[in-house]
Amino acid sequence: MTSSTPPSASPPPPGNPVSPAPARLKPLRSLTARGRDDAHRVASPLELFFDLCFVVAIAQAGIQLVHAVAESHAGEGILNYAMVFFAIWWAWMNFTWFASAYDNDDVLYRIVTLVQIAGVLVLAAGISRAFEDHEFVAVWLGYAIMRFALSWQWLRVAWSAEGAERTMALRYAGGVLICQIGWLGLLTLPEGGRAWLFLVMAPLEMCVPIYAERDHPTSWHPHHIAERYGLFTIIVLGETIAAATVAVKSGIDENDALGELLPIAVGGLLIVFAAWWIYFVVPIHGHLRSNSQAFLWGYGHYVVFASAAAIGAGLEVAVEQAVGEAHISTLAASAAVTLPTALYLLAVWVLHARHFKVGLAQQLVLPVAALLVLCATFLGEWAVLAAGLALALAVATGTTLTARLVAREAREDRPRASRAVM
Repeated sequence: MTSSTPPSASPPPPGNPVSPAPARLKPLRSLTARGRDDAHRVASPLELFFDLCFVVAIAQAGIQLVHAVAESHAGEGILNYAMVFFAIWWAWMNFTWFASAYDNDDVLYRIVTLVQIAGVLVLAAGISRAFEDHEFVAVWLGYAIMRFALSWQWLRVAWSAEGAERTMALRYAGGVLICQIGWLGLLTLPEGGRAWLFLVMAPLEMCVPIYAERDHPTSWHPHHIAERYGLFTIIVLGETIAAATVAVKSGIDENDALGELLPIAVGGLLIVFAAWWIYFVVPIHGHLRSNSQAFLWGYGHYVVFASAAAIGAGLEVAVEQAVGEAHISTLAASAAVTLPTALYLLAVWVLHARHFKVGLAQQLVLPVAALLVLCATFLGEWAVLAAGLALALAVATGTTLTARLVAREAREDRPRASRAVM
């Protein structure tokens, strides 16, 4: 049922071990599990294309969040953002873990994956209507397309599998479809009931993998999963920089407000640079040793991704407030940046940074940095710059503490090595 060689790879021809034969795309092959010990398991071009298309929807959600906060409708905007972002993230996450275990790269697999991409583009097209008119038809339809496509993939697995694995695949397919029926409430319930529906359906969706894999876990690849999450984090942070850059450029071109926007631009850049550094300071795949750890880590990235994208939206709000285009106070505009930044720091610390920290000083770096970022909220027009400087200080402090620890361990190892030689 498993193989240590990727299904799309062909063995090198005899007499030419250096130049392997090109992989042949087959129209149809059994959708069987890949091994966790696959060598050189990396993200495929299709997965990278999948991620880029999903970021289109994230960008649309960010734009609508900016409009809602800038028009002093933060509560409603955050709720809609949380609901829409869940649909985007959950569909992305389900595909990512499925592909890590079952990507056979045949023609049918590629076509069904492209259908999922079409689904997220339909969802993205309906985001503005969901925020402005509270109409979720296109969002529901796009999500349904993605979910039906994923159910089809699980049915393919069930067709090829036996025993506990087949039961697991059928549980996935059935659970996904049943939850999709529950989401019909977005179209039928009154506006006030949609938040309650979300609070019920989101946990039910997240229970499907836990229930499906209770007797037979999927053979996801730890290094591949860590890489996929890391790449998506990079893409989301890139979207954050792009959105903030366009906002700053427009503010300078239209309002000649370089002096007002320079602290926001510098501070925002420091925040995003530090966010990247903090996430990638240690390799995480070695920590993903069991399903329980993986579920917590994978689910927790809803906060990581949503807050990272919200940082970009907050920077846009800060720019609009600085040039007089937002109907909110300086304090509210500052909070639009500092709150998601602090949330990002705490989420990254909880999910994996704390597992690699040695001693109280290292453990406190990110929580203290989050507190400093929150305090910067009250510094008026200098809030974003102060938050960026706080994160730069946190990165420098963490790097220094790690360097000292490495140096101390090296000094302690020298006498041991000398005694071993003697």
